[in-house]
Amino acid sequence: MKKTLLFLSCVALAWASCHSPEERAAMKASADSAAHGKIETTGPSEPAGDTAAAPKPDTATAVSAEPKVGPPVVTATETPAPKPEKLAGEGLIQKSDCLACHNVSKKIVGPAYKAVAAKYEANDANIEALAEKIINGGAGVWGAVPMSPHPALSKTDAKEMVKYILSLKK
Repeated sequence: MKKTLLFLSCVALAWASCHSPEERAAMKASADSAAHGKIETTGPSEPAGDTAAAPKPDTATAVSAEPKVGPPVVTATETPAPKPEKLAGEGLIQKSDCLACHNVSKKIVGPAYKAVAAKYEANDANIEALAEKIINGGAGVWGAVPMSPHPALSKTDAKEMVKYILSLKK
């Protein structure tokens, strides 16, 4: 039992020392400012950097209008490329039941949206035909499983959905 407690204590100590006090303060400040727009601390806080002479808050909750900034934290993640302006059809698809059978990049029950975009050219005739297929349903083009009809969907909304899907063409 003593060996287990000693081992767990060593693991906890090693885990706690993974970040320097400055890194922990910077991460806490970043999380607090993201969550609240300001930094809230309870009780004494850890000094960030070499600020041992700075007063520590003694009150139950101290609120600072200006966030304390620690050293920058460097991460190894890439910044994603900015997305193009969201098309109306994307929002309509998110609100509908389309995602139960379709996905942007992989086949679920029906084809992936990118596969549809690769098969059809983005022209008025294809937009009209695919919007009709969404509203009336269909079968046979992508296999034996039929697509259920969506008669409550307006023709305008169906066309917006098709325009979004066809915009995914590489």
